[in-house]
Amino acid sequence: MACGFRRSIAGQLSRVLDLPPENLIKSISAVPVSRKEEVADFQLSLDSLLANNNHSSSDIQVQAKRLAEKLKCDTVVSEISTGRGTVNFKINRELLTKTVLQQVIEDGSKYGLKSELFSGVPQKKIVVEFSSPNIAKKFHVGHLRSTIIGNFIANLKEALGHQVTRINYLGDWGMQFGLLGTGFQLFGYEEKLQSNPLQHLFEVYVQVNKEAADDKSVAKSAQEFFQRLELGDAQALSLWQKFRDLSIEEYIRIYKRLDVYFDEYSGESFYREKSREILKLLDSKGLLKKTVKGTAVVDLSGNSDPSSICTVMRSDGTSLYATRDLAAAIDRMDKYNFDTMIYVTDKGQKKHFQQVFQMLKIMGYDWVERCQHVPFGVVQGMKTRRGDVTFLEDVLNEIQLRMLQNMASIKTTKKLENPQETAEKVGLAALIIQDFRSALLSDYQFSWDRIFQSRGDTGVFLQYTHARLHSLEETFGCGYLNDFNTACLQEPQSVSILQHLLRFDEVLYRSSQDLQPRHIVSYLLTLSHLAAVAHKTLHIKDSPPEVAGARLHLFKAVRSVLANGMKLLGITPVCRM
Repeated sequence: MACGFRRSIAGQLSRVLDLPPENLIKSISAVPVSRKEEVADFQLSLDSLLANNNHSSSDIQVQAKRLAEKLKCDTVVSEISTGRGTVNFKINRELLTKTVLQQVIEDGSKYGLKSELFSGVPQKKIVVEFSSPNIAKKFHVGHLRSTIIGNFIANLKEALGHQVTRINYLGDWGMQFGLLGTGFQLFGYEEKLQSNPLQHLFEVYVQVNKEAADDKSVAKSAQEFFQRLELGDAQALSLWQKFRDLSIEEYIRIYKRLDVYFDEYSGESFYREKSREILKLLDSKGLLKKTVKGTAVVDLSGNSDPSSICTVMRSDGTSLYATRDLAAAIDRMDKYNFDTMIYVTDKGQKKHFQQVFQMLKIMGYDWVERCQHVPFGVVQGMKTRRGDVTFLEDVLNEIQLRMLQNMASIKTTKKLENPQETAEKVGLAALIIQDFRSALLSDYQFSWDRIFQSRGDTGVFLQYTHARLHSLEETFGCGYLNDFNTACLQEPQSVSILQHLLRFDEVLYRSSQDLQPRHIVSYLLTLSHLAAVAHKTLHIKDSPPEVAGARLHLFKAVRSVLANGMKLLGITPVCRM
């Protein structure tokens, strides 16, 4: 695999440069495949080696040539050349073929993750908080993005050997439950609550909001109900608990369709008692200030800058979202002793997290440096045929319906045992790839038509490629996959695929550094395009057995890496479509 070749190149460079090989590993990168020309396999960037970067480009060029002259070809490197500020290395072609294919098959789902790029990375305890819908409110597109992004981050960290705890921090407390409790007493039906809790609670919530806007007595009842909750009234808490339990049951069922799970369903409600302790602690440190309106605030600027004032208690003494987030962070540190805690929410909450982290710091919790907010942009225009998205299930049903219609209209669609399940998996791949193609912070315009295109850079294309390669193995696999001759894979199409497979560890490393899935998405789309070109030219049928066997090994390796990457992104690969 790439790291074995890197180590060999680093070994030779270390002798010439008098530097430890470990210092050179990350400066040696696999060269991206080019459609226009044959490229070297690895390159050393002189820029990354030179400590002071005041060198002119001509200086760097001269140094690259001098360094190349001191290096020799060996059993691993067959050719050394220079580029713009780089020394390029071409690997012995038969060795490249044999090593890469063997490594992909041997490492299986761990291919790319055993790389030296990850050596010395300590195993960490990581908490990822994501999805976090508000009970009785819309499960909007922001929650959907948080769900798939958080799932990707948790998958990647887990694949790298870290101990990951996935937390769904529900919006299960706050003034909305005052409205909901009052609303249910006025308009609720027990049978509807049991049969479709999310839908019925949402309907009650919408109706009671309208009533509260017109009738002050309803608004007053809602405020009183929430106060009863905060004071631990048994009757109010019993109704709230029922709403929460039924909603979580429903969420678990829906998340299962997304192939997403959580280790813990937490919520703001867990911290209603601890919020009072937070207020006492802030007060004891002289950080709490009362306003004229009776609310309690923390001035983070120290000079009454209005933009740096964070409200932590309402005038009636009830807690707020920020207070409960402070309590949650402290509780998780006590419970999990985490090395990193990642919050995945939309960029609109950037200021909220800056303030929460700042308050933890001035409260004396230095471990706040381990907390990280991963923000994402806004999606516009996601509507189902029923209108704006209200529930996640609406999106999943729409995906399934549209994909079934697409599959029915394509002549090459195979007869499937469970077309609904396949349609949902392919449709989810389409949704995830559209979402992950750009930087997470980017806003984008959602388009059902674009995401379901079977050609081009879409999730449908990735699933189609995987299914097609699986079909090759089913058709020819048994007779050919025992042994293969590496000399049979020297065509440009084969070499391009092998060079691209070399880069998988670098792509995983890059995503692990900045938590952006787009690097993996771009890699998998290129891999699928390379496989499509090779499939047209590198025929298995009617080829001599050793040629057919070698090509089948190549396609099997592509499918394996494609499946690995898709699973990290939260996509379940399909074998037929």
